[in-house]
Amino acid sequence: VQLVESGGGLVQAGDSLRLSCAASGSSFSNIVMSWFRQAPGFDREFVAGIGRIGDIVRYAEFVEGRFTVSRDNSKNTIYLQMNNLNSQDTAVYYCASRGAHETVPTTKWEYVYWGQGTQVTVSS
Repeated sequence: VQLVESGGGLVQAGDSLRLSCAASGSSFSNIVMSWFRQAPGFDREFVAGIGRIGDIVRYAEFVEGRFTVSRDNSKNTIYLQMNNLNSQDTAVYYCASRGAHETVPTTKWEYVYWGQGTQVTVSS
């Protein structure tokens, strides 16, 4: 499975961004997809994830209703819509995938494939 993220950039506090992650090499509708992020000096942390058909979604507490994860299985793509960004959201954002699971795991060890990451920088 190959994952390619896009959509990162430099924005100001309060702005929005939409990240995309395109997958190839697997039956997309059979895999769980999630977003993680990693800021300098910090561990990689779960942001949001979505089940195989989009019926299950999970968010980290810090999202606080600002982010929305979605997927389009016809395009083999997941999205992360991020609104009201703040400086603490500055990080490299990664998408990750794993095989079918009854829920959406939130630990990085549960995921097998990773994208190369896309930088999100929020200036205050």
